[in-house]
Amino acid sequence: MLKIVLYVAQVLVSLILIGSVLLQPGKSAGLSGSIAGGAEQLFGKKKSKGYEALASKATTVSAILFMILSLVLLFIQ
Repeated sequence: MLKIVLYVAQVLVSLILIGSVLLQPGKSAGLSGSIAGGAEQLFGKKKSKGYEALASKATTVSAILFMILSLVLLFIQ
């Protein structure tokens, strides 16, 4: 019974992870973005606000949950 609940949770978390990755806006802006954008990301001039921050947090949380659930399912077997 516990395995079934964990498998269902794994599927739901993986779907959330896929959706959050696909809904994130692109970070690249062509060749000029790779030259200037790298410095801006390094020094933090462009802060994520609103939707971008939410998508980033959702991706991080769902990726961590996915890894934890994967390890738990591995050790249960």
